[in-house]
Amino acid sequence: MSGIVTRRGLALGSLALPLLGTARAQDTANAPWPTRPVRVIVPFPPGGLVDTLARAVTQRMTAQLGQPVVVENRAGAGGNIGADVVAKSPPDGHTLLASALGPLAVNQYIYRSMPYDTQTAFAPIVLLAHTPKVLCVANVRPWHSVGEVIAAAKAAPGRLTAGSAGAGSSLHLALELFRQRTGVDIQHIPYRGAAPAVTDLVAGNIDMVIDNVPNILGQIRGHGVRPLAAASPQRLPQLPDVPTMREQGVDFVFGTAFGMAAPAGTPPAITERVAALVTAALHDPEIGGRFVEQGAQIGGGTPAQFAAVVEQERSTLEPVIRAAGIRAE
Repeated sequence: MSGIVTRRGLALGSLALPLLGTARAQDTANAPWPTRPVRVIVPFPPGGLVDTLARAVTQRMTAQLGQPVVVENRAGAGGNIGADVVAKSPPDGHTLLASALGPLAVNQYIYRSMPYDTQTAFAPIVLLAHTPKVLCVANVRPWHSVGEVIAAAKAAPGRLTAGSAGAGSSLHLALELFRQRTGVDIQHIPYRGAAPAVTDLVAGNIDMVIDNVPNILGQIRGHGVRPLAAASPQRLPQLPDVPTMREQGVDFVFGTAFGMAAPAGTPPAITERVAALVTAALHDPEIGGRFVEQGAQIGGGTPAQFAAVVEQERSTLEPVIRAAGIRAE
């Protein structure tokens, strides 16, 4: 008899499973947090903006929570490797993600195979920062406005070159959107990261980049490259003499957002608490002021507000990616 499963047993079992799942979810929601060290996975190498942002806010969180909050770098596959670690972690608030929005919003349109579903794997927490982009050209080139770049590109289709941090990177997506908005044919030159692209721009080996302000601000201030246009709604306080794209007749606003997320199913009480802690840290002048000086626009806010940012990124960039046929292995 013990080896026979009756229909009544199946029915009772099917009723019990949802109740068990509900009980476990309730236990997680009511559990104190944190009860052990918290990992914040950064799915990119050390030293980038999201890494330094994460380290700044986690240091403050450690002091406030009484538990270590430790940054761990898990780079690779455009952020997918580290993001997958978080997606498959227990939703108890002890493993979090700090990342650019690629792994959260658009990598599913770029990579042929994804280890998780970007639309269901995460619970958004908070916006860390937003960095506008700026179009810069090599000093050895003759152009001093976006109009001159567009004219040169139309006069010699496919001859001008633009560097990026790799296929599917935010620099690449910015270039594709610029090409689609202006109707120009500019050759994409992918690099292993933004730094070598900027190095080649300084050397005059490529014509232009559309880069995040913090990545290239030092070269702009040191006159290593020539900034032509900010891809922001208004002029940037760090570059007040650089006109926007819109001022020059090009409808082009583009930036990179960075934020934090947790595994899907993490209790709102935890995500809201993390959001409040991070927002307070970012708006401390000692922390936030440092990143503003580097060209970032400080974030903060609620999980719902960050979820809206992620969704806007997804809806804006999906058609750009599909129209350009961008693919990464």
